[in-house]
Amino acid sequence: REAILCCEAAGFDTILVETVGVGQSELVVADMTDFFLVLMLAGAGDGLQGIKRGLMELADMLVVNKADGDMESKANKAAQTYRGALGLLHAHESTWKPPVLTCSALHNKGVDAVWNKVQEHHDGAKDDNRLANKRADQELKWLWSMVNEELHASLKTHPAMQTKVAEIENAVRSGTTAPTRAARELLSAFYKELAATD
Repeated sequence: REAILCCEAAGFDTILVETVGVGQSELVVADMTDFFLVLMLAGAGDGLQGIKRGLMELADMLVVNKADGDMESKANKAAQTYRGALGLLHAHESTWKPPVLTCSALHNKGVDAVWNKVQEHHDGAKDDNRLANKRADQELKWLWSMVNEELHASLKTHPAMQTKVAEIENAVRSGTTAPTRAARELLSAFYKELAATD
């Protein structure tokens, strides 16, 4: 988020944020960007596609790349499959239906169409206030993310809490205390400690 702010402050009006392609980073990036594009490869193997499947709910657009040569027909078939899946996932959304396109970066085929869809989404979201609302929601998520991180760090590093934290973590690890009960106990002890120091 801070890197995006730095880029905006430097005058850049279009900022691309790339993830490594698997894991939780995509979920985080989806919460800090205006447009979330999921790049797919046809014939990359069921394992990789299975990992990507959870991202389809977040996608503003899916693009099947490397749609050239021997892979072109496979890319078109994959795009058709994804269109059907996205149609079911986003059936009740009336403002934007995530498109599924194919392209070949190698041959610069379909790349302009991809960018035109990004701009179409941006213009539409700006016109009907979806963009402003999304950015306001993202700011709130950022706020609570920062609060959660700070509270977590404060609780774990508070001198009077370190023994209690270790005890409760051991109790949860050994299965003698349920995580829900342990969380309440830990927070209660932390609040008492904070009240005592006020």
